Amino acid sequence: MKMTGAQALIKSLETQGVEVMFGLPGGAILPVYDPIIGSSIRHILVRHEQGAGHMAEGYAMATGRPGVAIVTSGPGATNVVTPLSNAYMDSTPLVVVSGQVATAAIGTDAFQECDITGVTMGITKHNWLVTDAAEIPRTVAAAFYVATTGRPGPVLIDVPKDVSNALMEWYWPQTVEDLDLPGYRPVTEGDPAQVRRAVELLLAAQRPVIYAGGGVLKSRATDALRELAERTGMPVVTTLMARGAFPDSHPLCLGMPGMHGNYTAVTAMQRADLLVALGARFDDRVTGKVAAFAPEAKVIHVDIDPAELGKVRRPDVAIAGDCNVVLEAMLEALDAAGLGHDERCRWSDVGALPRPGTPAANRPSLSPWWAVLRRWQQEFPLTYHQEPGGLLKPQLVVETLRDLSPDDTIVVGGVGQHQMWASQWWRFDYPYTWINSGGAGTMGFAVPASIGAKVGRPDRTVWAIDGDGCFQMTAQELVTAAAEQIPVKVAILNNAYLGMVRQWQEMFYAERYSEVYLSPDLPDYVKWAEAMGCVGIRAESPEEVTPAIEKANAIDDRPVVVDFRIDAFEKVFPMVPAGASNDDIVVAPQGREAKP
Repeated sequence: MKMTGAQALIKSLETQGVEVMFGLPGGAILPVYDPIIGSSIRHILVRHEQGAGHMAEGYAMATGRPGVAIVTSGPGATNVVTPLSNAYMDSTPLVVVSGQVATAAIGTDAFQECDITGVTMGITKHNWLVTDAAEIPRTVAAAFYVATTGRPGPVLIDVPKDVSNALMEWYWPQTVEDLDLPGYRPVTEGDPAQVRRAVELLLAAQRPVIYAGGGVLKSRATDALRELAERTGMPVVTTLMARGAFPDSHPLCLGMPGMHGNYTAVTAMQRADLLVALGARFDDRVTGKVAAFAPEAKVIHVDIDPAELGKVRRPDVAIAGDCNVVLEAMLEALDAAGLGHDERCRWSDVGALPRPGTPAANRPSLSPWWAVLRRWQQEFPLTYHQEPGGLLKPQLVVETLRDLSPDDTIVVGGVGQHQMWASQWWRFDYPYTWINSGGAGTMGFAVPASIGAKVGRPDRTVWAIDGDGCFQMTAQELVTAAAEQIPVKVAILNNAYLGMVRQWQEMFYAERYSEVYLSPDLPDYVKWAEAMGCVGIRAESPEEVTPAIEKANAIDDRPVVVDFRIDAFEKVFPMVPAGASNDDIVVAPQGREAKP
């Protein structure tokens, strides 16, 4: 069956099971937009290509399926570079299709020409410039395979306009071998000898900590992680990218570590004698000063990407493989070692009872370790003070949002102080309910990503917790949400500043506030929301918070924006100063340093 390259491209996306894509047409991609009219794929017209990329990211992170964006050449393609970079840092599966000038015009500085494959080479797992329409089905199949296997990530397919218009004979590749991907062989199975060695270290540890990263979520390993923790009684910390991978309400959960993690999570890693790192990359925001990080700990490092093993911290046991597969192998090895699952001890601090006469029988008790951890939790909890009738505290807003919203609400964070408050004060008991920009720290992420998440999970309540600085970067996408009837909800923690930058200037630059003031009233967020077809609400005092949230939650036929006027000089604590040791964690606004 003959068809154009453009028709083959859309048919290929349909064959891959794509249900929705986010995009904006232009000259070079115009041939591809014509067959969209008759396609089963829902196309969501964005107001800026960056919005298309972030929506695709939000969709992917909420559903586990690859997000798809489609843009034109030149500025259309360069506008999606930021989402590609963001997805690359956070290992989010993304397939971006870009239009390109005709092949004969490539290299001539033609109108809206850009070497987008060159631009994105360092921020995609792979990219393709298609020069033959007959290659389109194979390229699309390969793109989805690369994006979703191994360490997930973004890919880009660049399609010149003449290739879209050329005729080809339809086919579909049937096997992986048909995809022409020499050298691409993702490793999923862990080395059995290394798995056994890991279990030996685990059974000998007196102060172990499971360090769960975003890879646990990417590999769908949350059940296996919970089984490992409950069977062994080991405490679990969940990084910013792993929030929800292990329930915050679980007695074995210590919460989030890192620069703005809670004291117990941060210090437990510092004092551990064993770190079991699962799908985590020892990010600088977690380690603080690397030379001072967890100095007494041996390290088991499990990651799908062999390049991560030893990149920052040399592991004692390195296991390249899919987290879910490796965790299942570790559970089997634990059972063979005599530490099987015992329902009677499911919720204890010491895990299952080892079988007598097995290697696990002499395992040290974790009770002394847990006694220390519980003491730290009592002495250094997350805290803030809301004075009755005083300036509205952002923590109160997040807590009230949490308490008045369904337990499985999807929360989408922007980047900055509000992101940290959201991660700290929400209770994440379900996986895939926290979506944010981690590695790249992309301001403007929350609004479009929340739209993508709601498209992917229309059955869920979706709240974006954004800052006024972030909101102003991509708020135009609420026009998309209103036009497409995507009822997301946005809470703006409006402190009239670029808050995190202001906090650093206050703490480390002697209060020299350079170019961080935004004004609480310019723009008027309520009027702006209404102009975009949304409901606009404002809350300025603690007493107005609950009614505003209840009103927002009752609206489900259009987007809602709530402008919370918060204390402009509230800071995020705890905080590990940049470049300092995690031992220097500051836990109180007075600047007191906590020592174990």
